[in-house]
Amino acid sequence: MTTGDDEALPPGLAQAWGLAPKTGRLGRKPSQSVEGIVEATVALADAEGFAALSMPNIARRVGLTANAVYRYVSSRDELLVLVAETAWGPAPELETGADRWRAAAARWTRAMIGRCDTHPWLPDLPIRGAPATPNLLRWTEVLLEALTGAGLSTAESLGCALLLDGYARRIAAARRDVRDSTAAPVQSAAVARFLQPLLREHGYPILAAMMEREEYDDDIADDDVDFGLTRILDGIEVLITRRTTAR
Repeated sequence: MTTGDDEALPPGLAQAWGLAPKTGRLGRKPSQSVEGIVEATVALADAEGFAALSMPNIARRVGLTANAVYRYVSSRDELLVLVAETAWGPAPELETGADRWRAAAARWTRAMIGRCDTHPWLPDLPIRGAPATPNLLRWTEVLLEALTGAGLSTAESLGCALLLDGYARRIAAARRDVRDSTAAPVQSAAVARFLQPLLREHGYPILAAMMEREEYDDDIADDDVDFGLTRILDGIEVLITRRTTAR
């Protein structure tokens, strides 16, 4: 099933919904499938990062020429839409109710971070507008259900969802960058040794004390993630309280 407006849609959107028009453009029995190419592209990104996702690299991964890949997808943009949909996968199941929104929002945010830990290149995917594919829309829907169930308007809930989404992506990207820097532990130790005698001398007493207690480093531990998430949820709770008491 397709509509007359398909040509105006962003690349990959109709295909993500299973509505891409069936054409005879392959000409002969295909040696690959769109699903197989998407899975191979995800595996390539997992192994080598987002920067590796050129059409020639993807083609080599599946044993095709770059031109042959275009018999399955119309463009790299279309392929990236399908790759994002596959890599994000199904949304977490959340409990809803006025007294369960906080646990639901925390679970959702940690699930996002966890998905980015599984596929560390996800934060690098370009964001082109609001979610529009099935899995990404479900991620949005389940969080909106939890937040509107707590008393927020749909607009307020969407604003909170964007806040949590941005936090999850930023934390995931920072954790990945620290994790992937093989020289980080050695460099951090060298930087600490270099800075410690200088910080107090040049007017950084708080940072000096933190560094002496080994509280100032590059690591982003689970406690750090929870601290920031708790502060965001505290702010959302204030908003919910204002809305419910005003009624």
